[in-house]
Parts: sequence; C-alpha cells; structure tokens
Amino acid sequence: MERQSLRMAYGEALVEEGKTHPEIVVLEADLGKSTMSCLFKDAYPERYFEMGIAEQNMATTAAGLALAGKVPFYSTFAVFAVGRAYDQIRCGIAIPGANVRICGSSCGLSDFGDGKTHQSIEDANIMCTIPNMTVLNPCDAVETRKMVKAMLTHRGPVYIRINRNELPVYTPPDTAYEIGRMYRIRAGSDVVIFATGAMVWKSMLAADILQDVGISAEVVNVSSLKPLRKEEILKYAAGKKAIVTADEATRIGGLGSAIAALIIGEVN
Repeated sequence: MERQSLRMAYGEALVEEGKTHPEIVVLEADLGKSTMSCLFKDAYPERYFEMGIAEQNMATTAAGLALAGKVPFYSTFAVFAVGRAYDQIRCGIAIPGANVRICGSSCGLSDFGDGKTHQSIEDANIMCTIPNMTVLNPCDAVETRKMVKAMLTHRGPVYIRINRNELPVYTPPDTAYEIGRMYRIRAGSDVVIFATGAMVWKSMLAADILQDVGISAEVVNVSSLKPLRKEEILKYAAGKKAIVTADEATRIGGLGSAIAALIIGEVN
C-alpha cells in the first residue's frame, strides 16, 4: 500500500491553512526539522517562534498568544510535550479552555532509534484525563491533514499525536472528518477491533490473518480518543462475538479501559 509521512502531512497542512488563517502561529522546541513545523517557518517566518528546549515556557507562551486572539500550534516530541509541561498545560491551557493546539510528535514507540527516554506510551492517557482537552490520534497522513483543518473550527485545547514513521493510507481523501466520530476501515461480522493511530495498520494485518482461519474481523479507526462516544462504540459492537482494542499506550487509562468503562456503564 501507499505509505505517507504523518509528520510531513502535519507540516504541509499548517502551511496550507496558514494561507487563509493569518491568526495561526507556530511555536517549536528546537525540533522543527523532526516535527516538520519548519515548513511553516519557511513559509511564514514572522509567525514562527523558536522557543528552544523550554517546553514549559512554550506552553505558557502559547496560552498567552491564544488570549491575544491567535491560534497557536506548538510541537515537540510527545514525551516532552506532555511530561515536561503538564502543569502549564493543565492550569494555563486546559482549565481556561484556551484555543491552543499541541502536537506530540514521534509518539508511541515510533521513535525507537532514540531509546526509551524518547518513547511515549502514556502521553494520550494523561491528556485524556485533563479537563477540556480533546485528544486526536490519526491513523495516516490523509487523516492528519483533515484533523489540522478541523482543529481550526474547534473551540478549546486539542492534543494531536503524530507517528514518526510513514504509514499506509486508509483514509479516503474525499470524505468529511468529524472530531468524535469513528470510521470503519474494514467490514467484518464476527469480531470488531477498535484501533487507534499506528495500530490501525497492525489491526488490518491481524484481520487478514484472522480471515485465513475463518474469522471475519471488522476494523474501526478510533482517531478521537477524547471525546469517545458511547453511541459510536455500541454501533460497531452490535452483533459481534468479541471486542478487541489496539492502541500504542499503557493498559491503565488506555483505549481498552475507556471502551470497557463505557460499555459496562461506569461513565457516560
């Protein structure tokens, strides 16, 4: 299948949306050539702010820019975006509901080359617990572009996870995208696999293996980790013999526990 870079899609989408949205500003923590926010710097240098390796300051500055009417996007590796600036995100961005967009790049295990300190399997779990925060996890480059566009009309803070590697494209370019919706990637009748991010591709491979042994598996892309809509889950789970979840995260507070809680009625 065709593979595309989610990082490149993110950077290109910022440039494209920047043409018609002069309120967009971009902040970076010395990783622009990795997150690909450098593309925005090349196109609109006066709207790009290099903050250095100072994630807490970057989060607070972004909050201030949002208060001034700008729409700040700031990027760094996922493990740093969440871990180093948690208090600033929670108190300065999320609780006030500031229109800040946070990109956690090289998420999950995709940055395997830099070792365990750069791998992040808890960032989305943490961000889902923060008040007012929307959490997105695209499965491919096409969906990444759609998410960047959707974030411009969304009110409140948003966290988007970006995989470091090129991934197969499953999202049709001509379909509408809506935050909170789930999208069927493959139809099936026996089991439903709720997958998110890079695990959509892995789940498609698993579905092929299951098909060979007579098990029909449906694969559903859960690209919105928060909000996570109960009606969407029940729609795809109806009539299935089993439910499987696949995410690049810790089990505690991950997609599996969130879906289980919704199904058994612990939360609304």
